[in-house]
Amino acid sequence: MILTGPEIVASAHNGRIVISPFSPDQVNPNSYNICLGETLLTYSGDVIDAYRPNPTEVNKIEPDGFVLQPGELYLGHTVEEVGSDHYVPLLFGRSSVGRLGLFVEITAPIGDIGFHGQWTLMLSAIRPLRVYPGMRIGQIMFFTSFGEIDLYSGKYQGAIGPQESRYWRDKAVWQ
Repeated sequence: MILTGPEIVASAHNGRIVISPFSPDQVNPNSYNICLGETLLTYSGDVIDAYRPNPTEVNKIEPDGFVLQPGELYLGHTVEEVGSDHYVPLLFGRSSVGRLGLFVEITAPIGDIGFHGQWTLMLSAIRPLRVYPGMRIGQIMFFTSFGEIDLYSGKYQGAIGPQESRYWRDKAVWQ
């Protein structure tokens, strides 16, 4: 079951959900709006290699905005640190942002119970699009879980700022 806005507020106050900073005006009927942080990463090599670390370039989103270009993957991050040891968080782009031609978090919206940190956002624009630090870019919903909980303790725990893929670290597991 999905948590309602009032239950998100209650859970944020009793510690079952952590959202920092928390702002009551970002609560929706069944989700919480999250904002875009000021840092973007892009992969700078000609080819992204899943089996190796990849070079990245850091871009800061200035107050007058940053223009996202089509055909480029941008890794952004949430302003808020969000997590829960009790609920399953799912992050989606806001429909208002989607109507501008910006895809947010299309392939990995689910968070793990026990993850706490800023969320990395996978951003892709259909047309050149100016984005701004602090703009409300997505929304997180929280779902109740059923069964024993095994808290997340993976490689992205405690993330601050956008995190490039660390898929290559798992290579030994696949071989």
